[in-house]
Amino acid sequence: MEGRFPLLGEPFPELEVQTTHGPMKLPEAFRGKWFVLFSHPADFTPVCTTEFVAFQKHYEDFQKLGVELIGLSVDQVFSHIKWVEWMEENLGVRIAFPIIAANDAIAGALGMIHPGKGTNTVRAVFIVDPQGIVRLILYYPQEIGRNIDEILRAVRALKTFDEQKVATPANWPENDLIGDRVIVPPPTDQETARKHKEMYECFDWWFCHKSLS
Repeated sequence: MEGRFPLLGEPFPELEVQTTHGPMKLPEAFRGKWFVLFSHPADFTPVCTTEFVAFQKHYEDFQKLGVELIGLSVDQVFSHIKWVEWMEENLGVRIAFPIIAANDAIAGALGMIHPGKGTNTVRAVFIVDPQGIVRLILYYPQEIGRNIDEILRAVRALKTFDEQKVATPANWPENDLIGDRVIVPPPTDQETARKHKEMYECFDWWFCHKSLS
C-alpha cells in the first residue's frame, strides 16, 4: 500500500495527527468503533462552513449509530480553533468533533491532493469500520458541498450488510421497486436458486428481496 492511498477493503493508514482535541493516532483512536473522516479544502470558506454546520446538526444521528466524526484540512490547528470559535459565536453551532491539522504528507497518504483541482485538499470521505478497514470512499470537488444524509445512509447500509449479509438497493430505504426491503445475495448453485423462489419474494431467482429481520 506504500505510495498510494488506501482502497476499499484495505486498512486505514496509521497516522499520528494533531487535532483541535489534541494529538491522536489513527485509526487506533477509534478502534472498535466506526468513524467517518472527511476533509475540506480550507477553513473560513462558505461551502466548508455549511458542511461543518450540517455534520454537527447530524452529529447525534451519527452517535446513535455508534459512529465518530473527524474533520481534516491542511490548515494549521490554530486556524481550526479560530474557525470553530467563529461558528459558535456567529452561527450558534458548537462543533463537538475533532478537526485534524494535516500536512501534505498526511493529505497525500489519503489521496486528498488532486493537482488538477488546486493545492487545497478535495472533499474526501472515508468510512472506516471497527477493525480499521476502509469501507467507503467518496471524493467531491471544491465547488460541491456534500449530502450528509447520504453519508448516514451509507453507514446504515454498511452496518446492515455486516449484521445481516444483505445488500441494499438504490435510494434505500426508499427504493422504487422494493421500498425499504433488502436484497438477498444471489445463489451460486441450481438447488439454492430453486429454493430462493420458494423462500423469498422474487422478480426472478437472481433478484430476491425480504424485509429486514
